[in-house]
Amino acid sequence: MLSRTADSLFWMGRYTERAGNIARGMQVALRMAGLAGSLGGAHDEWRNLLVSAGAEHGFRAAGRTVTPDAVVGWLALDAENPSSIANCIEAARRNGRAVRTALTVDMWEALNDTWREMRARAASATDQDVLPGFLDWVRARTLLFNGAAADTMLRNEGWLFVHLGVMLERADNTARLLDAKHPALSGPGSEGAVAYAEWQALLRSVSALRSFQWLYHQRLDPKLVVELLLFRPELPRSLVACHARVLHALEGVAEATGGRRGDPQRIAAEIHDRLTKGRVEDVMARGVHDWLTAQIDRNIELGNAIQALYLNG
Repeated sequence: MLSRTADSLFWMGRYTERAGNIARGMQVALRMAGLAGSLGGAHDEWRNLLVSAGAEHGFRAAGRTVTPDAVVGWLALDAENPSSIANCIEAARRNGRAVRTALTVDMWEALNDTWREMRARAASATDQDVLPGFLDWVRARTLLFNGAAADTMLRNEGWLFVHLGVMLERADNTARLLDAKHPALSGPGSEGAVAYAEWQALLRSVSALRSFQWLYHQRLDPKLVVELLLFRPELPRSLVACHARVLHALEGVAEATGGRRGDPQRIAAEIHDRLTKGRVEDVMARGVHDWLTAQIDRNIELGNAIQALYLNG
């Protein structure tokens, strides 16, 4: 496979997943902003949303001030934000069109129909009464694309690069979401009704609230929330589950490219080993924020290594 084809497939997967992840984060921020008044206490949900989306630096550089409308507009539609939902959908479709023959009909229709409907929705997507439905639609379209890829794509090199992009993006998002909520998971801000609502919102953002109840059979506890999102392989969006699939995809890519291995496999194996042997007690003792910052940096290092070895032809 040509490196430019692999690059388009990889980034198509990443951008599609990113659009859905940003929609999830916005839904949590809307929920928490609505609860803030009744629960009491100070909340900085909109800044947390920018941090979890990795968009705070660009937002500040553009001279924006953190307000609900400004953050929603920046993350949903703003043309200056390369990671806005609208730009992610545009970029995913552009990459998919570049490798149209490598996609199944169902995958292309999911991408193209989403792009067309996004253009029709853009004028009113951030209106107060429209926004919740718009975010539900984005999540549904991401699930549709992922389902089309999983159900119809040949398990060949093309699939491996799409899946690799999705899983790497998902792992990064889970780590960033958890880091944005770290004050509610450890330290003086981790007790009381406000923190409990934060834990619920965090789990809902990764569709894991019911999974928590199924696995633990008890009330929410910050230590167990951290354990679930980092170390429980049963949860598809946990870091250990995502990185297991990243490592598996990279091994498949190596086999498909004549045994071409290097830094991506080494870094991915080190990350996976750290996660499979990790203990939540050690994370809490070190500090959730410090642990996750190191993990996010390693995710970035892994993405750069994949780009250098396989995609920069």
